Amino acid sequence: MNLIRSFLVAVVAAMSMLAFFAGHAVAQTYPSKPVKIIVPFPPGQGTDVATRFLAAKLTKAFGHNFLVENRPGAGASLGTEVLAKSAPDGYTLGIGTAGTHTMNPSLYPSVGYDPEKDFEPITLTGMLPLMVAAYPGFPANSIQELIALAKAKPDTINVALPSPPQRVAFEMLRQQAGAPLFGIPYKGSATALPEVMSGQVPLILDSITALRPHVNSGKLKALGVTSANATELMPGVKSVAEQGLPGYELTAWNAFFAPKGTPQSIVILLNTEVRKILAEPETRQRLMALGFEVTGSTPQELAERVRTEREKWNRIIRAAKITVD
Repeated sequence: MNLIRSFLVAVVAAMSMLAFFAGHAVAQTYPSKPVKIIVPFPPGQGTDVATRFLAAKLTKAFGHNFLVENRPGAGASLGTEVLAKSAPDGYTLGIGTAGTHTMNPSLYPSVGYDPEKDFEPITLTGMLPLMVAAYPGFPANSIQELIALAKAKPDTINVALPSPPQRVAFEMLRQQAGAPLFGIPYKGSATALPEVMSGQVPLILDSITALRPHVNSGKLKALGVTSANATELMPGVKSVAEQGLPGYELTAWNAFFAPKGTPQSIVILLNTEVRKILAEPETRQRLMALGFEVTGSTPQELAERVRTEREKWNRIIRAAKITVD
């Protein structure tokens, strides 16, 4: 019996050693051909622009092309499903977001993938705080004043919500503040912004990327940001949490993922290279201009973020009965 046990232990050890050296060999030769990065959004959108910048940096770092392929649709679930079903060889990567990996499974009847079981997390690349803004003539100038006004005039103050994550942030604000605001869903910022800037709808909750140019030009005024603290993306604007709602936070994010089963040696190599790129001053300046706070992570940290946020947003979405057709 001891001989059999010893033999089995030796076999397992040998197999582990072979797997280690095989993975190491793969990492040494990777990549040997172009790498595709799936972006589940249309060309020109902020995540697309940021990813193309990072792809060019990865191309320079590895000496092989990293090419962006846009696969939009179904609230970014379509491209994410394509990534989940791709070969786990390191030659198809993708960008995941707080929407695709933590909210969509609760918002849509079916997304065709499991955020925790179908992907290898690689690294966060950027955090994207949202912002509450109003047309210039709106009487409230802060979140506290907005809450007081909403309580004085229940269900008369409308808020434009251009996408599902904004709807989740709105419901969390309404629940935590006890503010009887009324949310109006829109299909994108382009349709919502003209009505807010004209005063037809007084308020909007959207990404800093979408709202910052209009705040800077005076066409909108900022009331608060949804990050835990104030962000250098919008100097001088307090967070919602800093304005009487401690604990309030919803920050969108972008991250690199690979299909489940991608060799860990490749995951580690990509994590190392992407984080080097994120540390470059040029990268920080470019992503900040696009409305991203540059943030890297370990694969384990990204996996934990997906798990905890998925649970958190699921509770909010179910309580508010938010659905997307």
